[in-house]
Amino acid sequence: MAIVRYLVNDVDKSLPFYKALGFSEKERWGPPFVILVRDDLELWLSGPGTSASRPLDDGSVPVSGGWNRLVIEVEDLSAAMEALRPAGARFRSEPVKGPGGVQVLAEDPSGNPVELFEASDE
Repeated sequence: MAIVRYLVNDVDKSLPFYKALGFSEKERWGPPFVILVRDDLELWLSGPGTSASRPLDDGSVPVSGGWNRLVIEVEDLSAAMEALRPAGARFRSEPVKGPGGVQVLAEDPSGNPVELFEASDE
């Protein structure tokens, strides 16, 4: 099983976004932490006040967002995008066609990027 942790501003506001991607809630520890699961992937959503959000020894504070991302392969990119819109998704661009298929970067409600990728049949 692979595990990815994302820092989020509000766990409850993030849940509809990830549920629209096929994740289900496995475990919750208070309001600021939830473990979601999809196939062989666990996604840990850590909100304010969790150990992952505490300042580091050098004083830097972990924040959500950035460019490193989780990639979710989808069967139908357009349908996946439409399912995410009511869950608060923002898209950084229109879908982009590449050598292996088409992809788009969505942002969860905290600004964490999630790449949606539809493989080409070729």
